[in-house]
Amino acid sequence: MLLATDLDGTFLGGRQADRLKLYRLIREQKDVQLLFVTGRGIESVMPLLDNPVIPDPDYIICDVGATVLNGKTLEPVQPIQSEIEKKWPGTVAIRKKLRRVKGLRPQMVSQQRRCSFFYDENTDIEMVKKIAVDMGLDVLLSAGKFLDILPQNTNKGSTLKKLAALMQFPEERILVAGDTLNDKSLYDTHYKGVVVGAAEPALLDYTANMPHVLQASALGAGGILESMKHFPEFKKFVVREEEKAQDALPGDTQLLVMYHRLPYERKEIDGKDQKVSPKSPNGIIPSLLGFFSNGRSGSWIAWEEVSNKNINQPEDRYIDEEKYPNLLASSIALTKKEIEVFYKLFSKEAFWPVIFSFADKVKFDHEHWEQYVKVNRMFAEKAAADADRNATIWIHEYNLWLVPGMLRQLRPDVTIGFFHHTAFPPADIFNIIPWRREIVGSLLQCDYIGFHIPRYVENFVDVVKSHIPVKVISEQPSAERFLTYSCALGVDKWVRDIEAGDRRIKLGAHPVGIDMKNIRSIFADTHTQQRVNELEQQTKGKKIILSVERLDYVKGPLEKILAYESFLEQNPDYHGKVELINICTPPASGMKVYDKILTDLEQSIGRINGKYARLDWVPIRFFFRSVPFEEVLTYYAIADVAWITPLRDGLNLVAKEYIAVQGLTENANGVLIISEFAGASVELQYAIRTNPYDMKDMVNGLVNALSLDDNEKRLRMQRLFEVVQHYDIDEWGKTFLQELETV
Repeated sequence: MLLATDLDGTFLGGRQADRLKLYRLIREQKDVQLLFVTGRGIESVMPLLDNPVIPDPDYIICDVGATVLNGKTLEPVQPIQSEIEKKWPGTVAIRKKLRRVKGLRPQMVSQQRRCSFFYDENTDIEMVKKIAVDMGLDVLLSAGKFLDILPQNTNKGSTLKKLAALMQFPEERILVAGDTLNDKSLYDTHYKGVVVGAAEPALLDYTANMPHVLQASALGAGGILESMKHFPEFKKFVVREEEKAQDALPGDTQLLVMYHRLPYERKEIDGKDQKVSPKSPNGIIPSLLGFFSNGRSGSWIAWEEVSNKNINQPEDRYIDEEKYPNLLASSIALTKKEIEVFYKLFSKEAFWPVIFSFADKVKFDHEHWEQYVKVNRMFAEKAAADADRNATIWIHEYNLWLVPGMLRQLRPDVTIGFFHHTAFPPADIFNIIPWRREIVGSLLQCDYIGFHIPRYVENFVDVVKSHIPVKVISEQPSAERFLTYSCALGVDKWVRDIEAGDRRIKLGAHPVGIDMKNIRSIFADTHTQQRVNELEQQTKGKKIILSVERLDYVKGPLEKILAYESFLEQNPDYHGKVELINICTPPASGMKVYDKILTDLEQSIGRINGKYARLDWVPIRFFFRSVPFEEVLTYYAIADVAWITPLRDGLNLVAKEYIAVQGLTENANGVLIISEFAGASVELQYAIRTNPYDMKDMVNGLVNALSLDDNEKRLRMQRLFEVVQHYDIDEWGKTFLQELETV
């Protein structure tokens, strides 16, 4: 079967359920070919080719028949295109001839071998036709206002007939579909046809007595499906799709979580392979697991390393049958090499620097991109296989940007949410990604997308606007939770709902919180309190400045050290009275991109300590190792200043952890200095904000923090603690899921 269909109002029209059913039928049945036949120019068809829900056409006839392309390569179909080209005198010559016709206004649309105009009741149509005939051209009128000048004997139907002959496609196997008089020539081919519901009356009149044409009652894609049931030659395709839908198992709404790792780690204990809780302290994993503690069913989908995918395919298994009786771990098997390319090389070298606006560090590798696509497809297929009808699927992080689009193709019934745990860059940065169209097209298949802060929401909307038209449905003021004009990342309002293409997407700002319950438990532990007392004695008489970060150029570790050196040079009175404790967590093994940063950092620290250290004082104490979270909390408790100064950061949970511990400490008087370019800066209003790109501002911020009086410190920390305590990790998870499930 060959479906030759108009787009707007026809293939792209009608109920969403009918559209998705038709698209799935075409995509999954190999003996159905698709041909777009449209009045649009190819430029305006291009966004459809990047929409993962809409099946790719085998051929495209556009410009009302004047352009014919191979849908896979977008190359002209010869010799048909050459024949049309020979009959076209050029747009400039035509418009010059038509200048004297009143009431004729050019349509400002992308087009080739075609001139499109608006006309009205004052337009001398006969004059237009005479000029066209003299130039060997045709005139096509439609909808009472559109006028097209075309090469002679060129229209949708004539080009379709030439293409069908070239393809040697059986005429009885062709179905044409349209909804306006612009599609009239399609029915003149005498192929079987459908005029979809609510079509232009003039087209209905024209086709009223054509036995080979069905005038459908259903709108758009629904009308095409109706005609396929009507004509015996095409009925089998619809029956196949309906049988497949009946085979799908109905069920209650399930929750599937897609995360970059499983909610446990494997360790050998007493000679047995056992599951243990992960080392990460951020609380996201426990919070997500909490949604399954009441017996809710679902899957946790993540990648798992295997030595041989042909032998070591992991089976679905319980995560903790007692706590989560209906939750299974559902793994994607990846080899070490695949993980190396997908996560350590491509994601970190191509996307990571773009996300944080370090365009000079970007490395794009198209072979690695293919691996990224492959892994995303594996995730999408796994979710599609695991999900019950109408399941809710919550996808996490940029590693899985392509999953929503692939998943929407496979399972149009599911609700899809996506949360970005990183920043989201402005359009001029994001759009340097060679595969930006595929990524944006995929994300627009989500029902709900969450970001940390309003600025990232606005950046995302700007990116989408740079690709397709966007209609803003609603907006929300940023105040009172977020800073607006007083902060580098502030915005006064943010978009909540958009319409883009045929999709409506809801957007949200949800800064991730911390696991307050876990921090309270650890801090109350006797061993923790004992260690805090020991550290207080060891650092007595000194002001402790604390920096905790992962080794990454995004975190600006070297910039901070150089600013500290400047602080020591300018403030000799603080020599012997302050110490910088710098806890720097190593990156994952094999991340060569960070080697030079470490070398520069160690050399600078060595130079500063060599210059200023005394027997009783070392200016910088540098810990380049993974420090247990329980130990980090003790440093939070004794630090007078937390100096958190990333060049860019999606949020920064270290700042919130410091506030949490200080808030639990009696008479806490710590001060938080936070980079203006960390997402958390817009919600932590009582912190001292600093510009990490301005060394003078960094030094001034540090001096300011060290010189605040105790009452001011306590007031600031009290206000910060109120925010962190209320908007904890459980509140984050609950509000996101509520938004997703009420879309």
